[in-house]
Amino acid sequence: MSSTSLTRQKDLVAWRVFSYIFMVAFTILTVAPLVWLFYSSLKPHPEIVRNIFALPRSIHTANYTVAWERGRLGILIANSVFYAVTATTITVILALSAGYGLAKFQYRISSLIYTFFIMGLLVTAHSVLVPLFVMETRMGIADTRLGVLLPYVGFGLPFMIYLATSYIRGIPGAVEESARIDGASYLQIFWHVIRPISAPVVATMTIFAFLANWNEFVFVFVLTSRQSLRSLPVGVNAFAGGMSRDYGLLFAALVIATIPMIVFYIFFHEHLKRGFAAGAVKE
Repeated sequence: MSSTSLTRQKDLVAWRVFSYIFMVAFTILTVAPLVWLFYSSLKPHPEIVRNIFALPRSIHTANYTVAWERGRLGILIANSVFYAVTATTITVILALSAGYGLAKFQYRISSLIYTFFIMGLLVTAHSVLVPLFVMETRMGIADTRLGVLLPYVGFGLPFMIYLATSYIRGIPGAVEESARIDGASYLQIFWHVIRPISAPVVATMTIFAFLANWNEFVFVFVLTSRQSLRSLPVGVNAFAGGMSRDYGLLFAALVIATIPMIVFYIFFHEHLKRGFAAGAVKE
């Protein structure tokens, strides 16, 4: 074996060792805070303040009961599920429809409309909070579920339309031509041909939109005032503010808020990987 081959083999081994070390370190940095959060939620407040990293001397499950009842977390979780599922469904349907139109129907104004949607990526939520609040107040939809869903969908559409349009552009035109020869309408082509082929990007859009809507804080915090309309992130934030300074309750509420996302990832992580593997962004 030549010296060049030995050098390359050593470099490959060194790179693999470095990669494994990096992955192990990254895993520890990711998992360790979750482990610390969980066992800290089983400690009373004085014990947490005394030694924040120590293991609990005894299991204190009362934190979960008190946090659930005092924070009305059941209502907040139901609201978060409603907002996330409804906004995600509407966003994905509209984005896939718009992506099909922008990718397959080339008009003079198509590029302008596409650019208009993409420019929405440059708009931040904080820059439109005041005019959005004033507009919804005048329309009579402030402090309502509709007033929360509209900005969720509006701010989610630009990125989702970008994903859908980029993916559908990569679908061969021959697929549509064969459907047209069989007498299918554009609506039938979209529903029976484009939609099934776009399953990977639909899964990717669904996961991204759901996570964004579930974790969204600013819109619900500003546009609602009734506790019955607020979402889980806003409710958990109350434990760190005026409701309580009890770290045990705060950590218990954070664990409860984290569990749905972990369950969601367990069930849908394969779909996310397939979406990336299939090329969620095709040009």
